[in-house]
Amino acid sequence: MIKRPKEHGLFIPFLQVISDIIAIEGAFLVSYWLRFHSFLIDIVPVTKGSPSLNGYLLSSYLVTAVWLFIFQTNGLYGVRRNVSRVYEINRIIKSVIIGMLVAMAGAFLYRGYSFSRIVFFLIGVTSIVFIMIFRLGIINYERARHRKGKDLVCAAIAGSSTWVGDVLEAIRKNPGFGIDIVGYFGENVLLTESCAYLGPVDGIARIIKKQNLDVVFIAPGEKESRLFADILQKCIGLNVEFYLLPDIIDIMTSRLRVEEMGGIALLKVKELTIAGWNRVFKRAFDIAFSVVSLVLLSPLFLIIAFAVSCSKGPIFYRQERIGRDGREFDLIKFRSMKANAETASGPVWTVKDDLRVTPAGKFLRRFSLDEFPQLINVLAGEMSLVGPRPERPHFVDKFKASVPKYLERHRVKSGMTGWAQVNGLRGDASIAERTKYDVYYVENWSFLFDIKIIIMTIWTVISGKDSY
Repeated sequence: MIKRPKEHGLFIPFLQVISDIIAIEGAFLVSYWLRFHSFLIDIVPVTKGSPSLNGYLLSSYLVTAVWLFIFQTNGLYGVRRNVSRVYEINRIIKSVIIGMLVAMAGAFLYRGYSFSRIVFFLIGVTSIVFIMIFRLGIINYERARHRKGKDLVCAAIAGSSTWVGDVLEAIRKNPGFGIDIVGYFGENVLLTESCAYLGPVDGIARIIKKQNLDVVFIAPGEKESRLFADILQKCIGLNVEFYLLPDIIDIMTSRLRVEEMGGIALLKVKELTIAGWNRVFKRAFDIAFSVVSLVLLSPLFLIIAFAVSCSKGPIFYRQERIGRDGREFDLIKFRSMKANAETASGPVWTVKDDLRVTPAGKFLRRFSLDEFPQLINVLAGEMSLVGPRPERPHFVDKFKASVPKYLERHRVKSGMTGWAQVNGLRGDASIAERTKYDVYYVENWSFLFDIKIIIMTIWTVISGKDSY
C-alpha cells in the first residue's frame, strides 16, 4: 500500500479569509454608494451632506480585522468536511450580527467621525449577502475537488458495530465530504466485501503510521466495550482524528454536547427542542405565512371547492390525526376520494391508482392541492408549516410498537411538509426511513432549515413524484 502525504488543509481556509475580506470591503463600498449616491437618497434624503469615502474606508480596515477574529472564534475558518449550506449560512448571520454590534459600539465611542446609521444597516445586510455568495461558492468548489479525488483525508474503520455499514454508505454516497475509506481493522463481516482488511486492532498504530491515516471511525460492538480506550492507548502521540459511534447511539436521537456542572463534565444526549423564543418565532412565522397564503389562495380555494362539489359528498374532509405530545386534532383537506371511502376497508393507506380517488381528486393529489386547507390547522395552532407529517391514531398505535423512535416525532408540532417528504419519502415509503428523517429534523431544527424545506417542497410538489 502506498503511503500518502497528509493534507494540511490551508488552501480552503485561505480562500475563506480572502473572500471574507473582499466581501466586507465590498459591503462598505456598496453601502456607501447606496446611501449617498443612489436612488436611496430620493427615498431617505441626506440632510447633513455626503461624508468622505476615506473615513469609511479607513474604518473598514479595522472592522474587517475585528470581524475576521469573530469569524475565527465562531469556527468559520477551516476544512469542515460535513458542513451543510444551511448550517454555514446560520453561522455567518450570527457572526455578522455580533460583528455589527461591535462595530456600532466602536462608532458610538469614537467621536472623531460621524457614521450614518443607515449605512451601518446596509453594511450588515450587504455583508451577509456577499459573504454567503462567496462561502457557498467555496463549499461547492471544495466538494467538486473532493469528487475529483483531490484533498481527500485518508480514513479507516475499527469495530464491529452494526452502525459501521451506515457510516461507510453515508461517506461513499457523499464524495463531497472528502473522506476516503481505505479499509477496516479487526473482524467485521459487514465490511469484508466492501472494504480492504488492514489488520487486527492490535497493530492499528503501525498501520496508521504506514498508511498515514487522518481519521479513524471507532464503532464498538456489543462485546467491544474496551475497544475505544484500547485504541486511544495504542495511538498515544499519533496525530490522527478519532470519531466514536457508541452503542448508545442506537437509543439516542440528540446531538451530543459536553456540559460542566460543579467541575464535573456531563455528556448531554437529549435536550428540549424548539423551546423558548425559538418556539415563539416559529409560531409567529406560521401565523404570518398561513394568513397571507389563505388570503392570496382564496380564489384558488373557490375553484377547487367547485371541482370537488361535482362529485357527491362534502367539499372538505376531516380526519383525526395525532400531533405534538400525542394530542388528537382534526386535519382538514379538500376531499379527493369518494364519500365514505373507508367504510368497508377501515383505515388503509392510499395506493397508486386507488379506485377510491375521484377524477378531480387525482389532479388535486398530483399537485398536493388537497393539502392546502391545512393552512387552517396551522393558523389554529394544531400544526406547523414544517414538521413530521401527522398520522392517524390507528397507525400510530401500530408503528410505535414496531418502529424505533417513532414517538420522537411527536416532540414537535406536525407539519404540512417535512424533511422526509422533500427527500422522496412519500406514498408507501418505508416508515422506518421516514422516521429517521423526522427525528433528524426534530433534533436539528433551525429557522433556516424550515426555509430550506419549504423551498424544496415547491420543487417536490411541481415534480409530483410519489403523489397519489
